[in-house]
Amino acid sequence: MTERTPLLHYRLAASRQPQKLSVFFGVVIPTLLSMFSVVVFLRIGFVVGQAGLCQGIAMFLVAYFIICMTVLSVCAISTNGALDAGGAYYMISRALGPEFGGSIGIMFFLANVCGCALFVLGLVEAVVATFGIPEDGVVLSASQVLPSGYWYSLLYATAIALLCLLVCLVGAHIYAKATFLIFLVVMVVLGTIFISFFAVGPRTITLPSSSSPTPNLTGPAFPTTANFTGFKLETLLGNLWAEYTVDYTTGTMMTFATVFAVMFNGCTGIMAGSNMSGELKNPSYSIPRGTITAVIFTFIIYNLLCVLVACSCDRVLLQRDYSFLRDINIWHPLVTIGVYCSTLSAAMSNLIGASRILYALARDDLFGKVLSPAKKTSHSGNPWASVLISWFLVQLVLFSGKLNTIASIVTIFFLLVYAAVDVACLALEWASAPNFRPTFRYFTWHTCVLGIVGCAVMMFLINAIYASASIAFMLLLLLLIHYLSPTSSWGYISQALIFHQVRKYLLMLDVRKDHVKFWRPQILLMVSNPRSSVGLITFINDIKKSGLYVLGHVQLGDLNTLPSDPLQSQYDSWLSLVDHLNIKAFVNLTLADSVRHGIQHLLFISGLGGMRPNTLVLGFYDDSFPRDMLIDPSMSTIQCLDHSDPSPPFDQNPPLFHFSPLRVSSERQDCGEFGDGKALGPQEYVAVIADAMKMLKNVVLARYFNGFDRSEFLSPSFFSPGKRAVYVDVWPVNLLRPDSSSYVDTCSLFLLQLACVLNMVRAWRKAKLRLFLCVEEGQSVRGSEEKLGQLLKELRIKAQVYPVPWDQQERAEEEEEEEYVNSFPSNATRLSDNYLLAVNQLILTTAQPAPAVRFLYLPRPPADTRRYATYLRQLELLTQDLGPTLLIHGVTPVITTDL
Repeated sequence: MTERTPLLHYRLAASRQPQKLSVFFGVVIPTLLSMFSVVVFLRIGFVVGQAGLCQGIAMFLVAYFIICMTVLSVCAISTNGALDAGGAYYMISRALGPEFGGSIGIMFFLANVCGCALFVLGLVEAVVATFGIPEDGVVLSASQVLPSGYWYSLLYATAIALLCLLVCLVGAHIYAKATFLIFLVVMVVLGTIFISFFAVGPRTITLPSSSSPTPNLTGPAFPTTANFTGFKLETLLGNLWAEYTVDYTTGTMMTFATVFAVMFNGCTGIMAGSNMSGELKNPSYSIPRGTITAVIFTFIIYNLLCVLVACSCDRVLLQRDYSFLRDINIWHPLVTIGVYCSTLSAAMSNLIGASRILYALARDDLFGKVLSPAKKTSHSGNPWASVLISWFLVQLVLFSGKLNTIASIVTIFFLLVYAAVDVACLALEWASAPNFRPTFRYFTWHTCVLGIVGCAVMMFLINAIYASASIAFMLLLLLLIHYLSPTSSWGYISQALIFHQVRKYLLMLDVRKDHVKFWRPQILLMVSNPRSSVGLITFINDIKKSGLYVLGHVQLGDLNTLPSDPLQSQYDSWLSLVDHLNIKAFVNLTLADSVRHGIQHLLFISGLGGMRPNTLVLGFYDDSFPRDMLIDPSMSTIQCLDHSDPSPPFDQNPPLFHFSPLRVSSERQDCGEFGDGKALGPQEYVAVIADAMKMLKNVVLARYFNGFDRSEFLSPSFFSPGKRAVYVDVWPVNLLRPDSSSYVDTCSLFLLQLACVLNMVRAWRKAKLRLFLCVEEGQSVRGSEEKLGQLLKELRIKAQVYPVPWDQQERAEEEEEEEYVNSFPSNATRLSDNYLLAVNQLILTTAQPAPAVRFLYLPRPPADTRRYATYLRQLELLTQDLGPTLLIHGVTPVITTDL
């Protein structure tokens, strides 16, 4: 008994599930009735009478061509996976992402709300025209019993909207049954119309009185009667070509564009079946077959009616009586019944479509708690709360009181949605994603483009102002959702398109075509623990000059001894850090047995094609104590001043940062910027520098950036009148080998280039470059200064040159060896600590006021690896207490004076 209980529960649960709709009831009937609406009964004669048979058929061909392009896109998307409630919104949002999906969803929801009100008002107008008492009080028929006026019309519209509400509240099945009955009535009426053309003999029909004045007082008056001639060649020839005239209901002159706009209103509605996606047994099967069937059927009916009308009705009858089908029908009330039924069905279709879209939007939480009430459903799954909200908005629109007030905007909203469906299909096709493989294959990117162009042209043809306003409103919604909505798990088509295009352009980026005048820094910054490297990471983001920027990290370990790759779980934290600091950087992590080998890996493999790092940046190796800048309140303003996107303050530790805490001891570390002192020794650190130079990579060592706060220097107050200026100092000479110094060697020019790049960044543009010219005693200071100034002019670098004389006598008192007094040192190995400290003091005392950043010349490491520790100590003494300093060594030409 217990084994059978789960099966019993399953059967009971299945029996309680509402039955799903088939292709015919769920797609064909709603789409047919939405596309017919009132046009088939009241506007066929208008189209043929104004445009003639040839242009009329041409209009239907163009309109259905536009529609068919969109239908192909709908069929393709709907057969590419499982569909849920929401119809076009669901398809667009899952294809293009939440921003486009949400904005188009709101537009489609509003279109259906206004469409429902449109058809309700149309039905009210038809009812008042038949049963309403004329405003002048003259009753011409016993059926005219209903009072008329604005408030009475609003009362009738409210009653009709309540009827639609009751049907939709009961559920989709009652709606399907109601529409089926309406469908039968409409089909019977259409059948009698076709029969009437053959069964009814020629007759004279009294034309309705005109609401527009006579074009001129001396011209002929409008006729009062017209003929139904039956099938005659003479009648066909008279209706063959266009004869645009004044519309007797509005008094405006008709043109091809105005007639086409009116006719196109009857061709929209192809999404009625798609809106029922949540109620269908098999949406991927039903939507393509049902929609295509309905489109073909309506196209045939419209064109047959055009031919029959053109062969049997005088041009005057078609132009002066839009309800002539009622007068030539075998039973006059049938056409009136058809008009009532089609408009009622279209109103219900739009109301239930709006409710399903609103329910899907609420369930996706794109607008937070604003739409949360719309999530409520009945036991059978009917979203009754969404139905009530949609009905309430329809009721508000009904206060407009006039059908023509909202007709154009409704059509434009629908066309905008159709264009969005085409865009979604086009994007999926162009992205070439392997998972886009719809079972419906009768489409190409050409059909999508034609659909987009057709919808756009129609929108502006109908009303350019409304079209522009609706597009602007959609873009506003798109930006709102982009900044407010949470990240979705639907996938973003933009990422697929970017991948596709980037791959294509990377293949085109040929390294053999590189030229020095287009050089830009492409930087690999090695970071051990980001908690102590915030200042350096943000500064290097400024100096990259639109180049590649990679944050590299080496984790020590052996994959053979680990159950899984430990790096995969760390990427989210690193990417969150990139977002938090608002920088434009990639992240590259590697696992290695040593830091040196890990950096070699990253230098070899980072980047792709022509986008590969050409500069390695390391934090300095010294005893400075690391500070955790991700939680330090004093660094809360470290975020870039030129970015408008606010990021969380640093005193609030973001939950996604799972970086290990910093050590609190005073053991030797890499300025908290590069590596763990236990993982990397001074010998290996210098070996990393030597390795990078062997690989022809430029090297930058950054010292004292642990507490660097760019906003301290670059805040607007410092550039205000009376405030101190900000300086960037450049010492383009090898201070460890001043006897061999040259301002035109590769390394010196690289220093100048990087300083110029920093000065070109918007935030640093007002900083002043100071270039220090070291002049040996006996040299011409003025000549050296003029020579360097000419070089800067040729290089287009704006900087102030400051000559710095080398005082040998002062240095002689500090040197321990007598031979060192009379000449510059010729070998770095012979440098004493006193000399290095003297140079350090020279830099400190010469450059006043203190600069924001210093650029110094980094000499090559010695060939003898035993001298690595001495080399590192020399760099440490040289840069002691200098503040934020970059030691730079360039190995490749990066600057040119040629055009």
